[in-house]
Amino acid sequence: MLNFSSTVRRAGMVLTAAGFLLAATACQQPVDISRADVSAWKKDALPAASGIVLEDSGKILDRDPIVKDAQNVAAGQYTLTMACDGGGKAFFVVSTGGQQIADAGAACNGSRETVKIKIPATGAVIISTSSVDAPLIYAYQLAPATS
Repeated sequence: MLNFSSTVRRAGMVLTAAGFLLAATACQQPVDISRADVSAWKKDALPAASGIVLEDSGKILDRDPIVKDAQNVAAGQYTLTMACDGGGKAFFVVSTGGQQIADAGAACNGSRETVKIKIPATGAVIISTSSVDAPLIYAYQLAPATS
């Protein structure tokens, strides 16, 4: 035999939980990539840095990697600072001398990620940026590490 009051109580709890879930998702407005001002967003997303040797920002509209390079980057310790927005995750692969030296990712929620990288010899550095969660906006900078 069903207890009417417990059934009503359970139904009320389910409706309350659904309301909280709906309210929480309504507060998270996704970034409209088609209208995003990447330059303005980048100013807030990345810190000011000196000596930047390689940087890029833009929109990833499909799953094709975006590749940038810099020539004659001095050997040493560097910091790669990355950010993305729009949902999902962006991936940043750093290579030099034909070898991958770092593989990092950033959650696309506007937060900033950093990773320390050692460049073993002076030469060209290549950074490939990609995501399976396109469309999104991204930015990164590679600068000498500060002590």
